[in-house]
Amino acid sequence: MPVYQATATAPVNIAVIKYWGKRDTKLILPTNSSLSVTLDQDHLRSTTTSRADPSFTSDKLWLNGTPDEIKPEGRLYTCIKEMKRLRKELEDKDSSLPKLSSYNVHIASYNNFPTAAGLASSASGFAALVSSLALLYQLPATPSELSLIARQGSGSACRSLFGGFVAWEMGSSPNGSDSLAVQVAPESHWPDLHALICVVSSAKKGTSSTSGMQRTVATSPLLQHRINHVVPERMAAMSKAIQDKDFDAFALLTMADSNQFHAVALDTEPPIFYMNDVSRSIIALIVELNRVSVEAGQGYVAAYTYDAGPNAVIYVREKDVKRVFQLVLAYFPQPAGEFKDVLKVFGGDVPDVNVHAAIPEGFNKDVAAKWEVGAVKGFIHTKVGDGPRHLDASESLLNDEGLPKTLA
Repeated sequence: MPVYQATATAPVNIAVIKYWGKRDTKLILPTNSSLSVTLDQDHLRSTTTSRADPSFTSDKLWLNGTPDEIKPEGRLYTCIKEMKRLRKELEDKDSSLPKLSSYNVHIASYNNFPTAAGLASSASGFAALVSSLALLYQLPATPSELSLIARQGSGSACRSLFGGFVAWEMGSSPNGSDSLAVQVAPESHWPDLHALICVVSSAKKGTSSTSGMQRTVATSPLLQHRINHVVPERMAAMSKAIQDKDFDAFALLTMADSNQFHAVALDTEPPIFYMNDVSRSIIALIVELNRVSVEAGQGYVAAYTYDAGPNAVIYVREKDVKRVFQLVLAYFPQPAGEFKDVLKVFGGDVPDVNVHAAIPEGFNKDVAAKWEVGAVKGFIHTKVGDGPRHLDASESLLNDEGLPKTLA
């Protein structure tokens, strides 16, 4: 009997215009549009294998080798059900197709980065799930059409159906038919835009995005101002900054929107704190670095942004990656012998990455205190990347019995 399975990967995306708040919690319809940068899958990705088989007694999913419950009418259930529905539409039109929509599925998914730590693991996870099932079911759907289903798993997942720069248009239809992702520009448009992720904590956050959003929508007056007056203008301005490859405008908008997102979280009752003292110290460093550079007539060097977690994502052009690393190392020293990937930025390999620490001339050293080793637990240096990839059968995450290979 033929084996019906498919494997796909999907990227992480980090929003520069933030999504925060739902007008419909079941369909995951946002209160405002958003815009993100897709990051390179060579560094951050979810990989998912889906298999349909008549012998399977129920739909099952394993995340990082651990069974994950598919709750009736929950988000996983909804995405799988919707993908089966699209497959059945094909089968109804062509009787020669195998009736995969009637088979249960086994799904194995792995992230190569911490789950639930503010690094958009659910976004890449649901995007990989939908991409894998679309390949399994041989659906002719476009990425925007698939984003309608990925959105119902995790709102920001819809943006991980594309590479490059992606807008999630909030739409206006009550059924969510126009709340989907569209590509603003491909990854090839601005290839020298890089991202430095400072991993401040890999622990699961105290307030989930889902519950945090619900509290903010219910209690924050500032959110209503953001929805009605701020975001529409910023979406247009950010799209233009990306099209023009205007880093100064991109940086200003990115940092302002990150600040306002966290202000909205603070305006929630009771207040929500996603950043910590390390996060705020990194902000101080970037603000001061930009001040020195702007006063020297060289424009902005870097742009920080924080999602619902303490980890900093710093956008920077390729030519400035080294100087940002040098500054961060000066305030956040690392264990000797660690972070070989970071050392590549400096063109060589030394026993101690801290030898590259440096503070620019004219920089006010007192804007932040120097932290102990371990305050920043690691770095990920990445760049703008592509959308979901399809892998061949040799990279399946399931064994011959349809179980995760790591559990076999």
